[in-house]
Amino acid sequence: MDNQLNEQKIENQINKNGDALTSFDDFREYLSGKVNLGRKLGMDEEQLANSAQKVAAYLAEKEPPKNSEERLLQELWKVGTEEEQHKLAHMLVRLVQQS
Repeated sequence: MDNQLNEQKIENQINKNGDALTSFDDFREYLSGKVNLGRKLGMDEEQLANSAQKVAAYLAEKEPPKNSEERLLQELWKVGTEEEQHKLAHMLVRLVQQS
C-alpha cells in the first residue's frame, strides 16, 4: 500500500509538471528546486538521495525520456545495481546543489 501511495504521489507530481522537463536544464532546475525544498524541511543528503532514488526508479520504469540526457540517465539506471543506483542518486543531488 505504501509503495502504491508513493508511486501515485510521484506520478501526480510528474504529470503536474508535464512538459516542463523537456530540456536537461529544465530538469536540473526542477530537481534543484526539489532538493532545496528538502533541505528547508531538514532532510540530509542521505534522505535526499533516498527520495531521488525513488523518483528515478519510477521515471526509469514508467516515463519515456524527453531528451538525450534523460535517456542516458535512464539507461544507466537500468543497468546499475541497487548500490550503483543509490550512488547515482547521490551524484544527482550533488550535481544540482553545485549549480
